[in-house]
Amino acid sequence: MLRTVLLVNALALLALLARNQSWTALPLDAMEMAARVEPALLLSLLLLYLVTPLFARLSVRAGWLLVAAGVLMCTLLSGAMSRWQFEPASALPVREALWALLAAAAAMTYFTVQERALGPAIAQARLMALSARIRPHFLFNSLNAVLGIMREDPRRAERALEELSDLFRVLMRENRDLVTLGDELSLCRQYMELEKLRLGERLGVLWQTDDCPQDARVPPLMLQPLLENAVYHGVEPMAGSGEVRVCVRRSGSDVVVEIDNPAPPPEGRISAHGGGNRMALDNIRERLMLFFDLEAQLDAGEQDGLYRVRIRFPYRAGSA
Repeated sequence: MLRTVLLVNALALLALLARNQSWTALPLDAMEMAARVEPALLLSLLLLYLVTPLFARLSVRAGWLLVAAGVLMCTLLSGAMSRWQFEPASALPVREALWALLAAAAAMTYFTVQERALGPAIAQARLMALSARIRPHFLFNSLNAVLGIMREDPRRAERALEELSDLFRVLMRENRDLVTLGDELSLCRQYMELEKLRLGERLGVLWQTDDCPQDARVPPLMLQPLLENAVYHGVEPMAGSGEVRVCVRRSGSDVVVEIDNPAPPPEGRISAHGGGNRMALDNIRERLMLFFDLEAQLDAGEQDGLYRVRIRFPYRAGSA
């Protein structure tokens, strides 16, 4: 909405400067232009916001026509409600309608170009590179843990190998499309089970997902790198045990994900791992931006001995 407001007002400013012939008259002309543009613009944005669910069921061409019809209706309605005396009444609606359609076409063209610029070639290549990450130590340590229990608990070892196979099958596929949050959490549970096999009683996991919208669409492998960091930087360096908390809930029209892990002081660590936590956060933040643009946000920080990552993104339903 902000981009639309800025774009339309920039077009109005260009039109004002093109027709203005006197700098002394510019402030008055600007006020006149604002009185004509802003009510119709805000009314159009309100209408398009209310009919947003319709766009999901329309083709691109039908969506353009709906935008044009809505903008035209709001412009004519705004003109009828206003009592402008600057031009003859017969000429006013035609000029305003043509200007509104031109501004709508410019805005739609801008968003189309932006989507294509973030889309196929560049975005897919970046997403594939961003998604293909898992620390080698996890694979080696998990295989060693499986070997350690193979004789005493062969069924558990077999199940762990199956989970490890499923995990790497997901990691190696092309992650270009959104997946359901339910599938993402299922993958994360498999990952944490493998980590518990490796760390034993030192690792505890608390899942708070009763209010989780299972059909919400998310970028693939959005949570797994964060859980990997929570274990690698939070629990593994500790002398004792630690717990990772995963909370996923619906909040209005958004989905909120919170991941907490211990943040032990340097003197309470038995090992010191290298950096990489910030890299993973930048990774996830960039992928959220590619999929959700400015509608998603990611915050992270340490407080009271805990490190928390908090993600908020729009709820968009998909097939489960």
